[in-house]
Amino acid sequence: MTQSGVQVIAVSSGKGGVGKTNASINLSVSLAKQGKRVMLMDADLGLANIDINLGLHCPFNMAHVMSGEKTFKDIVQTGPHGIKVVPAASGIYEMSALNNEQLQHLIQAFSEFDEALDYLIIDTAAGISDMVLAFLNASHQILVVACDEPSSITDAYALMKVMNQRFGTSRFHFVASMVKNEKHGRGLYQKIERVVEHYLQASVMYLGSVPRDEQLSLANRQQKAVVDAAPVSNSARAYERMAAHMTRWPAPDRLSGNMEFFVERLLQSNV
Repeated sequence: MTQSGVQVIAVSSGKGGVGKTNASINLSVSLAKQGKRVMLMDADLGLANIDINLGLHCPFNMAHVMSGEKTFKDIVQTGPHGIKVVPAASGIYEMSALNNEQLQHLIQAFSEFDEALDYLIIDTAAGISDMVLAFLNASHQILVVACDEPSSITDAYALMKVMNQRFGTSRFHFVASMVKNEKHGRGLYQKIERVVEHYLQASVMYLGSVPRDEQLSLANRQQKAVVDAAPVSNSARAYERMAAHMTRWPAPDRLSGNMEFFVERLLQSNV
């Protein structure tokens, strides 16, 4: 499918430590390897780690934009295969709980970026804070990552429940993380699908499974995407398959070459 504008995809999880950031990074790099123009935004504004995971030196981040020291364009870095990386701040508590005035400033900063993109991938913080919900609501697609642990499953469901009840979100995509194999991943998906379809007016689409893989752990230590560090590994192949599937998603009704839709929806979230 030929994309004529940016599709905004939020990657989230109810619980931390389930592979959400790995998914964001490797899906972004996989899409770029397919010739797509990709921006990856670290939206865990107070506990950033995407720049570290990719071995990027980022002297400036969203905190410098919020203070007025830098513009949005000033902080954007170029990562592997040309992906544009928007680094967040690390260890700055105030960035994780922006008030409405600060959010307006953030939105204004976004609106100044006018380069054409195919995908904006947003790596949100874990959990269901107002800021996380605002980013999810501003996206065209929501991708929920969970592993086969009771707390991860419960928190993933809680995230979808809040989005469904608060914003009327009725469609989610699911990635099973750290599973033994594809059968295990599909079984995890079916657990969540049954609960969501029974209790919520919503549906969950299966995107794929990422197996436990020592090559993925090694790539993390090397500060590289596994799709680059070990492209024939099981986890890399899983991410590549998922990215290929994402390119076949139908374009949303409102699609433009830059981030107007995202900015507009972020404004409407009223956090």
